[in-house]
Amino acid sequence: MSVELGIIGAGNMAEAIARGVIASKVFSPDQIIAVDVSPDRRAIFTTQLQIRAVESSLDAARDAKIVLLSVKPQQMKEVLGQLGAALRLDALVISIAAGISSKFIESHLGARSNWRVIRTMPNTPMLVGEGMVALSAGAHASAADLATARRIFESSAAVIEVTEDQIDAVTAVSGSGPAYFFFLVEQMIRAGVEMGLTPEHARTLAARTALGSAKMLLTSSESPQELRRKVTSPGGTTHAAISHMETNGWPDITTSALHAACARSKELGSA
Repeated sequence: MSVELGIIGAGNMAEAIARGVIASKVFSPDQIIAVDVSPDRRAIFTTQLQIRAVESSLDAARDAKIVLLSVKPQQMKEVLGQLGAALRLDALVISIAAGISSKFIESHLGARSNWRVIRTMPNTPMLVGEGMVALSAGAHASAADLATARRIFESSAAVIEVTEDQIDAVTAVSGSGPAYFFFLVEQMIRAGVEMGLTPEHARTLAARTALGSAKMLLTSSESPQELRRKVTSPGGTTHAAISHMETNGWPDITTSALHAACARSKELGSA
């Protein structure tokens, strides 16, 4: 039976994508098949999403018009080797794996060299319908293929299109980005508790502050620097905190950390 979307690797990100396309009626559950070696992950897709879930990647490869590669980068070479012989020749291949180039995917699928591949970098806020995704077309993918990928991801994320040489930077900024904010909020909660707040109050204060600040960034025409300046009165409490951050190297630490994430993405692609 032909299906619209075959998901190879039914992890959390794949679940977010599946939930999004079902909720927005891009695809119905019976138009999707999911593959995972974990019985627990298959059970989630079967019982919660009513998506047929199987253990063998070949089942999805034979049936799916669109194949979503959502396995770990370190597993990609092996998975592609299994898929190549069974994949429909007219299939559109979409990858969400960090560091794995479209050229790598094309070459390791074998059999032919003109596979239509879209490389993407989503992030975990897709789980709550607030994701960010960047798309990049491989050598043989068309504008129509990009539009298809956009339709899938727009169900739970904002979508931009970039050139493939920018995807590693996207990975560093938005792909890994949620962890940076969680880390900051984690430290804000810790400091709040040290200063006498309850953990519950500290979490609410920090999380709501993060949410409100993000909304201001998205809805204001002003730059982050200007928004920060408006909160930072000379000699005030915010000024004391920002000055401490700058004195202790926060700006350089932050930018160098993102460069490290970008470099690691490149390493994953060359491994």
